[in-house]
Amino acid sequence: MAHNIADLFEHAVDLTPERVAVICGEHRATFAELERRSNRLAHHWAARGLGRGSHIGVHTRNRIEALEAMLAAYKLRAVAVNVNYRYVAGELRYLYADADLVALVHERRYADRVAQALPPGLRHVLVLEDGSDLDCEATPYETALAEGSDERDFPARSDDDLFLLYTGGTTGDPKGVMWRHEDVWRTLGGGIDFMTGEPMADEWQQARDGAANGGLVRLPAAPFIHGAAQWAAFGNLFACSPVVIVPEFDPHEIWRAVERHGVHVLAITGDAMARPLIEALHEGEHDVSSLVAISSSAALFSPSVQRQYLDALPGVLLTDSIGSSETGFSGIGVLSADTSTTGGPRVNADAATAIIGRDGTLLPPDSTEVGLLARSGHVPLGYYKDPDKTGAVFVEIDGTRYVVPGDYARYEADGTVTMLGRGSMSVNTGGEKVYPEEVEGVLKAHPAVFDALVFGVPDERLGQCVAAVVQTRDGAAPAWDDLDRHAREHIAGYKVPRKLWLAGEVRRSPSGKPDYRWARGFAERFRPSCARSGRTPAAAAESGPQRTAAEKSDPPADDPGSAARDAAERTS
Repeated sequence: MAHNIADLFEHAVDLTPERVAVICGEHRATFAELERRSNRLAHHWAARGLGRGSHIGVHTRNRIEALEAMLAAYKLRAVAVNVNYRYVAGELRYLYADADLVALVHERRYADRVAQALPPGLRHVLVLEDGSDLDCEATPYETALAEGSDERDFPARSDDDLFLLYTGGTTGDPKGVMWRHEDVWRTLGGGIDFMTGEPMADEWQQARDGAANGGLVRLPAAPFIHGAAQWAAFGNLFACSPVVIVPEFDPHEIWRAVERHGVHVLAITGDAMARPLIEALHEGEHDVSSLVAISSSAALFSPSVQRQYLDALPGVLLTDSIGSSETGFSGIGVLSADTSTTGGPRVNADAATAIIGRDGTLLPPDSTEVGLLARSGHVPLGYYKDPDKTGAVFVEIDGTRYVVPGDYARYEADGTVTMLGRGSMSVNTGGEKVYPEEVEGVLKAHPAVFDALVFGVPDERLGQCVAAVVQTRDGAAPAWDDLDRHAREHIAGYKVPRKLWLAGEVRRSPSGKPDYRWARGFAERFRPSCARSGRTPAAAAESGPQRTAAEKSDPPADDPGSAARDAAERTS
């Protein structure tokens, strides 16, 4: 036995086999059923040579089979790799190769993108039916399950087995964060109590407690492509408790699922989900009396939106937690009508959380200096195949190893910690990190664009939205829709600028480094002059060569999802 994802799940199976484990629409599976199907898939893969250390991509929306695939991989001591289903072919090609995938599970709706991105050596591909009719040569998922045994006869596992979570990289390329199973369970899966900071007595305690008290029904609203949603689900499964999932974010469907299945805890990611959800709650007649708590993480949960929830649901506990792919859970705040605002999320940090000052030493709790948030104890091993980035982010201070992902913070007088944001230039739009260099490269690939700077600007719903200042080539006058279509061919929709200005010249330093301060100042001087349209942007009012462009308020008509869903499916 071990502090291992597969073992922790199997403990729950052994104690509550007939209890419902997961619900998606009208489909539900008991712990025993989820176990049998995961075993069958694991045996199918084992018969094809997959096992310890094999990297298996999971390229799906939220559905029961996504959980089956992840659990099957861990049963084999293999590694499940989260694949962002909104990636286009070029992004998928990079991720499949960087993650060294040897097998893949994907929904049929993504068959065309998958076919363009698959490396030659990736031959173990399973396809999940989803009602679409795209041609696909992969093995049907249900056929694979029919071939496998449902016995639990796998080799012993280890605390040291690898959990790999892909997140954005400093140049825009995804990076894999490597965790030991025990470490990620301790920080994200309930191995340490989030409220009290007390560690679980042993690997059975979660399952024993959940079996005895019935557990809480939880609905993670974010997609499983993000760690927060995965671990909201795993934590509940380890505690013998049901997980309710909705394939894609739809605020009314979320509330219908809360009502239909008696959800106790709704897990969201900041304003991007909170705003459309509270609006839908006011629009409909949803019975949400089962709700005990709403928990936000990974993105800005603004005071004004918190206030709306406190007014509408006065009996529901509201929490805001901080963390990242590199740190896991770092602190939680319980929100109430008299919660004070200090410029960012304010949480009760645990004993493993510290702040590093400008001189590289740990700040005392009574310091008022702003520093970098750091975490010790159960932290990742590093970044997959990236020793340089690992060395920069994981540091040793006074003999203790810390992860320092770049978030600025400060201590408050009452011992809490206020988060002040990422120090790098990454844009956090609804919980999804967007890196300027990647978007700039795409914009500059347009034949009419000479140079571009990309940055974040405040957005009421998303926290930030992606914006750009673009310098066109002489005589060029690109229409907004033309630039928008071009960008969407190369990057996921959430990375495409929603506000854009044209300038006579993009300012850089003499060495060629981008001047983002100038770009933000330029954006502040000129408001977008027209709504999203195909026409050429108008000239700016200020003298000189600068010209201002347009603001995109809605996705184009061919966007694969609604504006609310597109915004809400961002999480870190």
